[in-house]
Amino acid sequence: MRVIITGSTGMVGKGVLLECIDDARVENILLINRSSITMSHPKIKEIIHKDFTDFSTIQNEFASYDACFHCMGVSSAGISEEAYYKLTYTISEALVNTIYDANPNMLFTYVSGAGTDSSEQSNTMWARVKGKTENMILNKGFKDAYVFRPGAILPERGVKSKTKLYNLFYSITKPIFPLLKRMKSVTTTSRIGQAMINLYNNPQSLKHLEGADINKVVL
Repeated sequence: MRVIITGSTGMVGKGVLLECIDDARVENILLINRSSITMSHPKIKEIIHKDFTDFSTIQNEFASYDACFHCMGVSSAGISEEAYYKLTYTISEALVNTIYDANPNMLFTYVSGAGTDSSEQSNTMWARVKGKTENMILNKGFKDAYVFRPGAILPERGVKSKTKLYNLFYSITKPIFPLLKRMKSVTTTSRIGQAMINLYNNPQSLKHLEGADINKVVL
């Protein structure tokens, strides 16, 4: 399979990338980033793209790929709903529309979050916006699509968050990672990547995957 990954400079995207590199089923990886991940590997092709509201200039790159793992995202802390909407829904819609026009016969997987509201009526701003984003993706018409709603995610294989506070938390709790991993609701960056790859090869009817559901696809 040939995969497109967004957000590979972030914690989840980097974890997904590492799993794709190691999995023999993945032959080629196209990274779409604003800034370079500075990683070299025979499988990787990286495109530095500055305007994530318009992917039309690189649409021709997408046609030969089998799946898109959309892992980019931002925290809603300290930003307005307008800004969060643009960084979450508007960017995702631009990517989805361009990839669909290039190749609708593709798997599209989006990393959302636990607590997302599919009704789009929640009093919580981010839950509404992510719910709208999920619905847009699932209803687009791709060959297959999934939304991942992880709650607690443990970083593995040296992957780090861009948020300093999260990294501090992970550093403090690392001694109990083995215990936390036994909890059904807790998943890891590695499991998220493995689950995305497995779902391409083994589709399923459940399209909204919580932490425990992600783990089941792997275990």
